[in-house]
Amino acid sequence: MRLSKGRPCGGLLKKAEADPSPEGAPEGGPKPFRILGLDPGLASAGWGVVEVSGNRLRYIAHGCVETEASRPRAERLFFIYREICRVLETYKPREGAIENLYFGRNVSSAMAVAEARGVITLALVQRGLGVLEFSPGAIKTGVAGVSRAGKEQVQEMVRLILGLESVPKPDHAADALAAAICAAHSGPGL
Repeated sequence: MRLSKGRPCGGLLKKAEADPSPEGAPEGGPKPFRILGLDPGLASAGWGVVEVSGNRLRYIAHGCVETEASRPRAERLFFIYREICRVLETYKPREGAIENLYFGRNVSSAMAVAEARGVITLALVQRGLGVLEFSPGAIKTGVAGVSRAGKEQVQEMVRLILGLESVPKPDHAADALAAAICAAHSGPGL
């Protein structure tokens, strides 16, 4: 099991590329705060951090917590919990944003996602953070302006909104950044 930041699952972000501390408030402006977006999953849980300062968004970091299918489910869930706690400690967000669980045809995989979502939510609440929940359509609308936007369209909008050179990878991390952007757009100031 491993944690990756800013690259496809398996690679690690160099410390110089991470930005763990919020900048001070701009002259006369509101104090910046961070939002941690999350895309829960048992095999791969994406996360992404954005900073909100007035009506501006700034990319901070993104990554993915990946677990091994051969490990017991309880161990995988604990690993996700522990790694999300590390992300929370490193980037110190003020709130978390997570997609509501969508039950498709595969109920057994939905149960595993629900369990991962549970340990992630636990990590947020233990630290006293607000947890904002959004439907998939609300996230698409908040990022791309259309509730039926395709995955590629949403990912490209994440890239454009955050001023990134390329679409964040892996997909789970891009989805987590989309949840954070949606939360920022739904709150005061943006």
